[in-house]
Amino acid sequence: MTAELVRGQNHTLPQTRLEIRVSAASPVVAGATLGDERGTVRGAEWIAHPASHRVHGLEVSRQAAADHRLAVDLDALPDEVHRVTVLLALPTGPGRPSRFGAVAAPFVAVTGLDGAEIATFTLTGLDTESAVSALELYRRQGVWKVRAVGQGYAAGLAEMLADQGVAGAAELAASIHEAVASGLARSVTPPPRTPDGERVRHPAGTTASGEDDRPPAPAQAPEPLADPASSPTDTPGGPIDYAHPRRQTSAPPPPPPAAPPAAPGQPAQPVAGDATGWSMDERLYNQVWGMFEDLARAVAAYRSAVDFAESRMDQELERTLSDPRSRIGGSGDRAREEARARRDELTGRAREALDRDLAQLAAESAVVEPALPAAYAGWGNPVWHGHRVPMEIPMALRIGDLRLPEGGDLRIPLLVRLPLERGIWIDSGRTASEAAATTSGDQLRVLAMETAVALAARLLAVYPADEFSVHVIDPAGSAAGPLSPLVRSGVLAGPPAAGAEGVSSVLAHLTRRVDLVQMAVRAGAADALPADLDTGEQLLVVNDFPHGFDDRAVTQLRYLADEGPSVGVHLLMVADREDARAYGPVLDPLWRSLLRITPVADDHLADPWVGHAWTYEPLRAPQGSRVIEQVLSLVAEARRTGYRGPG
Repeated sequence: MTAELVRGQNHTLPQTRLEIRVSAASPVVAGATLGDERGTVRGAEWIAHPASHRVHGLEVSRQAAADHRLAVDLDALPDEVHRVTVLLALPTGPGRPSRFGAVAAPFVAVTGLDGAEIATFTLTGLDTESAVSALELYRRQGVWKVRAVGQGYAAGLAEMLADQGVAGAAELAASIHEAVASGLARSVTPPPRTPDGERVRHPAGTTASGEDDRPPAPAQAPEPLADPASSPTDTPGGPIDYAHPRRQTSAPPPPPPAAPPAAPGQPAQPVAGDATGWSMDERLYNQVWGMFEDLARAVAAYRSAVDFAESRMDQELERTLSDPRSRIGGSGDRAREEARARRDELTGRAREALDRDLAQLAAESAVVEPALPAAYAGWGNPVWHGHRVPMEIPMALRIGDLRLPEGGDLRIPLLVRLPLERGIWIDSGRTASEAAATTSGDQLRVLAMETAVALAARLLAVYPADEFSVHVIDPAGSAAGPLSPLVRSGVLAGPPAAGAEGVSSVLAHLTRRVDLVQMAVRAGAADALPADLDTGEQLLVVNDFPHGFDDRAVTQLRYLADEGPSVGVHLLMVADREDARAYGPVLDPLWRSLLRITPVADDHLADPWVGHAWTYEPLRAPQGSRVIEQVLSLVAEARRTGYRGPG
């Protein structure tokens, strides 16, 4: 039976290999410290945090997230350790909540490896605190227990670390927040939660540890995704709902279609659209994210099992070598062989479990891919041949594929919600990845611009004909070749802007649009907008940044990146990060505000659950295909004829 703890209460732990799960309404930083008998942290090697996520017997997430799973092996801790304290902190930065009192109370659960809850604790009663010691695992007379702590710190992470005796607490806290900011910049944004925060349960497909958690589906008509890294914001005054985010308080969305019955002992047959949602597109969207999370969890379980097997073998070998009797005769050799055999048995069982999960996910992918609508489909999907310009924007857009090394050929579509909540940066630098390092700089720039053109074409194709415009800045005219499909089709808002005057003109036009729409929204006076103002969504494609940009243009670009998405102006940059080093840290907020992708495969993106480094692969049209040109011709024709889409 689960023990639901209140502040100060403790509970005996029945096992020593545990998971600590954290659920919050917005991203939090999770870490842990090791303490001796007096609770003192003896050094940096006794602290697990995003910049150093693995220490003795303890592993935490490498980034801020709304959900965390901390792995704890109490038997692997040094003998001097008598206490493990789990710490939570709010990420710093503009637009983020600065106190726990402004968000729903975090929920912490200590579970076994089978997912069964041992003890839970809801951190109610927090107000101005931005960091909190959530709970501690402590050893008393050889027995491990868990205690609910809930001690908050208004001065944040630095004060909390200093309270535990950490030397250089302020500097360490600053380095943790820096690592978190970098992690948030590369994290893939998960789907929005239901109002009660409950994840959708998916019947077909589980992870190696038996979990079947699925990403959430909205319990109402889809709305533009709010990036959890920037909401909810502080709301002074008014009551705070301290109900923890996992309690279901409202009726669930309509149930998914039933899958055909499975043969005894066999997994259920996958069905396209069997996730929860109000429409088939929403169900497919949630199903894709469910596959993404299932693969992340399955691989995490496999890696954890392999690490445990290796750690156990090392401990057994260390005990064998420390015993002088093992050096006589063949007993030492037999002990080593037995330790390796046990390691191989454990890793073999973990691999079998992973292979079962991969087979189920591959079967699910085989039925989901052909059923995807155009916005979610790859360029090779036949759905594009029958595509028509729609009347409404879709829920999301596919911008590439994601894979993990253990997943073999399994690819998961990377879907981002529409309208875009953050801009996109296509990194054309040779330092982006090993594949980029072996590609010439000129070829990389061409590939990056071709990727940008393909993304712009997808956006144009899935928006209503008169509700999306594309502007291009090409200061030196170096992208004429890759841009030719957009130029020839006539779908651009104007010719690609070149030279200082062209750059200035386009930036001034879009900056004015952002200013006017923001003022109209704040004043509630949409009718006062100028008649010539295009209120449709706008995409600015910038090639070869920062070449051709002076200080004023750079400032305007940063402004568009920060303020544009909220009023329908989005940024798609093609740039080599190294080329902008001359500007120093002034451009760091710009890069972090953008979702970085690459024109060649690169493992830089992280999932929001366990923080795996996923390999991103851009979408490319099949060799010899003219599908992009055909789609752009369709968009141009719809604009000429005023076609409003099917239905």
